[in-house]
Amino acid sequence: MAKLGKRTTAAREAFAGKENVTVEEAVALIKGNSNTKFDETIDIAMNLGIDPRHADQMVRGVVGLPNGTGKDVRVAVFARGPKADEATAAGADVVGAEDLMEIVQGGKIDFDRCIATPDMMPIVGRLGKVLGPRNLMPNPKVGTVTMDVEAAVKAAKGGEVQFKAEKGGVVHAGVGKVSFDEAKLVENIRAFVGAVAKAKPAGAKGAYMTKIALSSTMGPGVTVAVDNAVTE
Repeated sequence: MAKLGKRTTAAREAFAGKENVTVEEAVALIKGNSNTKFDETIDIAMNLGIDPRHADQMVRGVVGLPNGTGKDVRVAVFARGPKADEATAAGADVVGAEDLMEIVQGGKIDFDRCIATPDMMPIVGRLGKVLGPRNLMPNPKVGTVTMDVEAAVKAAKGGEVQFKAEKGGVVHAGVGKVSFDEAKLVENIRAFVGAVAKAKPAGAKGAYMTKIALSSTMGPGVTVAVDNAVTE
C-alpha cells in the first residue's frame, strides 16, 4: 500500500470525526486545509432518495450561483445568421451550424456548455451520442434551447450551473473556488441546495435528500447536516 504524503495525512487528521457539520463549519474546514499550488474547486455531492431510471423521479435543473463559479466557462452555440452574430457578441467561444457539427463529430469538444436555437435541433440531434454522455446536449428545460441566445450565453458565462441526477441518484457540481470568501461560498452552496430542493420530482417517496458532502479538488470530503443546508 502506498504511503500517504504529509499533506494528505494532515488533511485526513483534520477531517477525522467531523460529520454532519454546518455549511459554515464545512467551508471553514475545507478552506483551512487547502494548501495546493492551484485554486481548488469546492465540489458538492448530494445523494437523493430517487431512482432516476423512472421518468417521474428524474431531477434536473439549473441555478445561477450568486457569486459565480470562479471557472472560465467555454460556450458553444449552434445558430445561423443574426442569432449567430448575437451569440458572438454575447461572448460565445464557438459559434456555427453544420461546420460546428462536423467539428464535434470529429471528436473536438472544446467547450463546457452547449446552446442551440430551436431551428438547429435537427442538426444537434445527430450529436446525441456524443454530447449526451457529457451532459452537453442542449435542452429547453434548462434554457439551452432558446431564441434568447444573448441571455443564455451571458448566464452560462456568469455562473449558471446545470445539475442532473446520475444513475445512483447523485447530483454533483462545482460551487466556487477555495479562494472565495467563506460567506460567498456558503451563499453559493445554499443556493445550489435550494435549487435541487425545488426540483424534487412528484415521484419521489420518503426522504428526498439523504446525504450532502463537500470537498475540494484534492482534499477529503465532509458531510453536511441536511437540515442545516436546506433553507426555506
